[in-house]
Amino acid sequence: QKRKVINFMFPKLINRFLVALLFFATLVLSARPDIRPKAITCASSMALIEVNSGRIIFSHNAHARREMASTTKILTAITVIENCENLDQIISVPKEAVGIEGSSIYLARGEKISVRDLLYGLMLRSGNDAAMALAIHTAGSVNGFCRLMNGTAKKIGALNSNFVNPHGLHHPEHYTTAYDLAIISAYAMKNPVFKQIVSTKVHKATWEGRDYPRVMYNKNKILSMYEGGNGIKTGYTKKAGRCLVSSAQKGNMEVVCMVLN
Repeated sequence: QKRKVINFMFPKLINRFLVALLFFATLVLSARPDIRPKAITCASSMALIEVNSGRIIFSHNAHARREMASTTKILTAITVIENCENLDQIISVPKEAVGIEGSSIYLARGEKISVRDLLYGLMLRSGNDAAMALAIHTAGSVNGFCRLMNGTAKKIGALNSNFVNPHGLHHPEHYTTAYDLAIISAYAMKNPVFKQIVSTKVHKATWEGRDYPRVMYNKNKILSMYEGGNGIKTGYTKKAGRCLVSSAQKGNMEVVCMVLN
């Protein structure tokens, strides 16, 4: 009878031991950030930040300089939002914004469109033409806008980044780090206008000269594939590789995660 009791209890003891071992391993991994499972180090650089506190929860090569492709537009958007008094102002698309390579919302020269709709085109469809139109409207020139971008980055504390365009197409002097992009993104997500835009799955904008709207579907699948997903931006060039800045909120906790290349 004692043998039966021992045989019955043994699997339970093993299970409790395994649970305790798993808990201990979790504590060790939390205390030793240098211990990384190999399966999650496929990206060149990574960072995970808690938005409200700014605490870096996880990082990998977070201070290495990287190209960031269209995740650049996170800084573009928050720079526009902070420097434009009226986001509902209707502007005329300049010739410099037409025919830009890469992702586009197919702006036409002289087309009338609001700054707000351009921001949706920038963040949902990654429109490089929208980035140029917003930059020129906000600062009068692309160079002037890049000075604003770099000033905003420095204000946030992103000291190891340099922005030479508003869209993220390849340039040897256009770079950031996972850490810098983390604090820029966390800063941007505290802005209600920015947060509303990047969490939108579909936006309909007026399309001058057409009897149907310009429908913009968000390229960021995190919004539909992950519970609590609410942003932020995808990016890709051959030089930068595949990049994603994603965010999620559950209860009072909001996190932003970036993977570069």
